[in-house]
Amino acid sequence: MANSHEREGFSRRLKQALTKAGKDSLGAIRLAQAFNQRHSGKGVTHQAVQKWLGGEAVPTQDKLRTLADLLNVSIAWLRDGDGKESADVAAHDAVKLAYRADLSEQELIRRFRKLSDRQQQAVAEIISVLAIKDTRRGS
Repeated sequence: MANSHEREGFSRRLKQALTKAGKDSLGAIRLAQAFNQRHSGKGVTHQAVQKWLGGEAVPTQDKLRTLADLLNVSIAWLRDGDGKESADVAAHDAVKLAYRADLSEQELIRRFRKLSDRQQQAVAEIISVLAIKDTRRGS
């Protein structure tokens, strides 16, 4: 469990990242909604987000991952202040530039992330089989 110093530090970094991402005016309710649209696990309430912002709580690792992705910052920096704010963002941005998913693809990805691990594995296997068949047909 995080002590008060760690919770306050996280809160400061979260607010800083929100400002930098232009999302500081969202408020707890809209931030919770934006978070829940991206998060594949159980969503959060606006009260939980309010606790993050108020330095009363730090999210779990899986929620930190989603939050860091949403705000385009590194997980280590957001959680502990370690490293550079955007340490792993450069690689993330390169991927974004190399491949920009259109809205329908983004929707598929969002839905895929909400599937259970078992369901995701099944979908991955189906895609692999289809890709192999498509490769053979193209030869």
